[in-house]
Amino acid sequence: MVYKRKSWAEKLADKKNFPKILKLEPRFPCSKLLMKLGAKPGDSVVLAQPSEVVKIMNKVPKGKLITIKEVCGQLAKNHKVKWCCPLTTGIFIVIAANAAVETKNKLPWWRTLKMNGELNPKCPKGQKRLLEVEGHKIIKKGQRSFVKDYEENLI
Repeated sequence: MVYKRKSWAEKLADKKNFPKILKLEPRFPCSKLLMKLGAKPGDSVVLAQPSEVVKIMNKVPKGKLITIKEVCGQLAKNHKVKWCCPLTTGIFIVIAANAAVETKNKLPWWRTLKMNGELNPKCPKGQKRLLEVEGHKIIKKGQRSFVKDYEENLI
């Protein structure tokens, strides 16, 4: 049997078992980061649907930015829990960005950054150029690229 690789759009389809609300355990892949942000074992954590992530990404206007932290905050608020898994959310952001490029969708994926204002190297090429077109200054730190003063442009 020949395996057919899924397209980015197929990967973006909503998941059958999502959203999930779990109690944070130290063995979770995202637990170390969440605990650094202030979460405690037993806190409620949501794993949201990809479509929920896309909906938030679509609301970022031209010239503004959002980070995974703000996306997670909005998802947690929507599900009436304290935390959202940044790992799952980050994966869905990358899938959404690649699906948008693949399908020529108008999703403004380039406006979504990593938690510290860093451009996501797993997103499609062109994020730097698209951000610069919108007036953002990109700075290099070693191999990594960041939006200068990104906090001033967060929605």
